[in-house]
Amino acid sequence: MSEPNLSAPSDDEVELLDRWWRAANYLSVGQIYLLDNPLLEVPLSAEHVKPRLLGHWGTTAGQNFLYAHLSRAVRLRDLDAIYVCGPGHGGPAVVANTYLEGTYSEVYPHIGQDAEGLRRLFRQFSFPGGIPSHAAPQTPGSINEGGELGYSLMHATGAVLDSPEAVAFCVIGDGEAETGPLATSWHAPAFLDPVRDGTVVPILHLNGYKIANPAVLARLPEEQLLSLIRGWGWEPVVVAGDDPATMHRDLAAALGRVLDRVDEIRREAREHPPAVPVDATARLDGAVPDGGPRPPAWPMIVFRSPKGWTGPRTVDGQQVEGTFRAHQVPLSEVRTDPEHLRQLDAWLRSYRAEELFDEAGALRPELRALAPEGDRRMGANPRTNGGLLLRPLELPDFREHGVRVASPGTTTSSATTVLGQWLRDVMRANPDRFRLFGPDETASNRLQAVFEETDRAWQQPVVATDDHLAPGGRVMEVLSEHLLQGWLEGYLLTGRHGLMSSYEAFAHIVDSMVNQHAKWLHDIERIPWRREIASLNYLITSHVWRQDHNGSSHQDPGFMDHVVNKKAEIARVYLPPDANSLLAVADHVLRSRQSINVIVAGKQQQLDYLSMDEAIAHVTRGLGIWEWASTTDGEPDVVLGCAGEVPTMEALAAADLLRQHLPDLKVRLVNVVDLMRLESPAQHPHGLDDAEFDALFTADKPVVFAFHGYPTLVHRLTYQRSNHAQFHVHGYIEEGTTTTPFDMVMLNRLDRFTLAMDVIDRVPFLRSSQAALRQRFADARLAARAYTREHGEDDPAISGWTWPGH
Repeated sequence: MSEPNLSAPSDDEVELLDRWWRAANYLSVGQIYLLDNPLLEVPLSAEHVKPRLLGHWGTTAGQNFLYAHLSRAVRLRDLDAIYVCGPGHGGPAVVANTYLEGTYSEVYPHIGQDAEGLRRLFRQFSFPGGIPSHAAPQTPGSINEGGELGYSLMHATGAVLDSPEAVAFCVIGDGEAETGPLATSWHAPAFLDPVRDGTVVPILHLNGYKIANPAVLARLPEEQLLSLIRGWGWEPVVVAGDDPATMHRDLAAALGRVLDRVDEIRREAREHPPAVPVDATARLDGAVPDGGPRPPAWPMIVFRSPKGWTGPRTVDGQQVEGTFRAHQVPLSEVRTDPEHLRQLDAWLRSYRAEELFDEAGALRPELRALAPEGDRRMGANPRTNGGLLLRPLELPDFREHGVRVASPGTTTSSATTVLGQWLRDVMRANPDRFRLFGPDETASNRLQAVFEETDRAWQQPVVATDDHLAPGGRVMEVLSEHLLQGWLEGYLLTGRHGLMSSYEAFAHIVDSMVNQHAKWLHDIERIPWRREIASLNYLITSHVWRQDHNGSSHQDPGFMDHVVNKKAEIARVYLPPDANSLLAVADHVLRSRQSINVIVAGKQQQLDYLSMDEAIAHVTRGLGIWEWASTTDGEPDVVLGCAGEVPTMEALAAADLLRQHLPDLKVRLVNVVDLMRLESPAQHPHGLDDAEFDALFTADKPVVFAFHGYPTLVHRLTYQRSNHAQFHVHGYIEEGTTTTPFDMVMLNRLDRFTLAMDVIDRVPFLRSSQAALRQRFADARLAARAYTREHGEDDPAISGWTWPGH
């Protein structure tokens, strides 16, 4: 017998699809409401209902409808497809469908395919010790938690990069569609290459309402909505209605047209790869005339169905189905209101469970046969458990890119320029599993060497004045940190590796996304069937201390504070002081798993301190004494601590001043590259034990600490140390403007003269005896400030300072 046609299902197929849909709806309502009596074998009573009714019904029936048809398309076309659940409150649907296809019971064997399994499936949902109400990491097939809306389409896009056979069906809720990140995500066709990348099929699920208000896109006139979608670069196919029989046929036909068009686009691109369409007639502003070469418009679906479809039509005299009242729990007083209990019983029985499950509670065989087999089930696709597919990067030897350091602090390098040369080789060695992400700043951040190997991903027309744009490019640049983060997350969650660079002040744009990814990593550590994924890596550059042409708007080092708030097993912050240590740190983080790694490194010329061997040892330790910058190898009178490039230079310059003027003062200089070493092992796995910490920083001597970020972070990390009261931290104190580099550190009292004065203030035997020297340091600060005001630049004696070597 021939395989049924995707676009025109037979009457028997429609009947089976409808039964699957009813089964998924039944399981979804059961999850929200039932503790027991899963097959309604006895009359429903209040004792069968959960005491706390949590979950969301409004979007669920529509998603169940979509999942049934998408599974059929996967089975008939043998698609390598995943399902991305955008509506955050669609958790019951994804759980229900992965249970029906058998995946759920495979990863959770105690939730079997029988009546007891159904009871456990229902009971665990939004229940203490159970599972969340969203499509969380506990849900097989999920790569998008949805607790915070807006990221589904960017996750789906990242998931198909460098995966030419992958298809990501991405259901977008109409409330989610109002978020800024989702609105930006519609630009995906400008970056997805039909030759080397897979396909995203967005499905905009319009059911009219959010929690309490109408959804904007749902209320747009149809012509305006479709024009908007076409303007984004998509070709919409509309399926709308509330009659299941009609909707089954319409959705099957729509999916057939969409997937046929996807095949056409991919086949044409792969058989006849287009040359980069350079348009020499472009205007000076880069615009190309109408009718110029354009990428194909990818198909997508607009799916309109009632909110709360198939649920109670009215409750307590008010309309529910088709309104915002269906959003969460339509019948909220089932345990106390007999009428609500009666309505729930009628609602559950309307799905006719006896036609769907046998007497033992197992899904009937003809329905089970609708699911794809094995890994083709969307809940079982290995792409949704990316650690299964993860292959280590082939990392070239970073030592070959190191800079020569004959004497510490006497030569300079741009650390990120050096890093860019190594990243170029990383991209060359890993063409199918490593990408670089950055908001229009790859060259600005001095990583431009990567363009010797690849280009910026770009599907739109190219004009003669453009630079390194190509369809097959693997540098992802767009001026949206949200979009970059989402693409990178989707790429990581499906088993690949990447690095995102950002101006320091604007990394905060993705703070909330970092929260969600951190929670995902934390959860999958506790889910046995989930596998570890590559770390989320940030290069934070163009930082607070070198923003003289941008000013205070670009001055905020607090992203590291935000990351440190995450679980200790996840959060990592590195502040390499020079180019060689940056290379060693970068190699380490690209090898790591299950972490959020923040590297803070500047792009401007900075002093080189460590040979490559010294840098490797220093990064391996995470912190250490720089004996060449210290004046004692025994007990010090004071410790100068430092973390970050500019603070390290200022601490060294302060040590030089003290050595010149107070040659008998015993100074120890300690540099910190792994910030989490400041915590104890009880607080962080990288932490130093108290004995090691006291050996470095002493148990009772003053510590003057020069820090890249907010001083409170160091205090927070060290507050339990025996010597914490002696820590005096200098860092960013929210003083900044468009000014010179040294004036910037003076504004925040991080400069060498202030550090030297603080040493005098903190060392008891210096306080009164060195008042005159302290005054000379204060006068030197005033002179440095006056020089900048007169000349518009720093005093060359300061800007050109190098370590004297003594």
